[in-house]
Amino acid sequence: YLAFRSQITRSGLSVPSNIAEGMERFTAKDKCRFLYIAKASCGELRTQLMIGSEIGYIPEAVAAALITETRELSKMLCGLINKISE
Repeated sequence: YLAFRSQITRSGLSVPSNIAEGMERFTAKDKCRFLYIAKASCGELRTQLMIGSEIGYIPEAVAAALITETRELSKMLCGLINKISE
């Protein structure tokens, strides 16, 4: 359980950290590189939430709400990447 919790924490912290780091970069290419990493971490977190719910570590309702939020965040990151890439 502790390893699972640690992995969820790491991927969850990776999302805003990579967004912040990317937005401090000067070129669009660099910004997007970190935003893609943030999007990948968001997908990793979503998968961990699904697994956590399946194995009973996370209540289904809590996991479902958080999974929805990660999907929305992924969409927002796609929009931001597209805008920066223009």
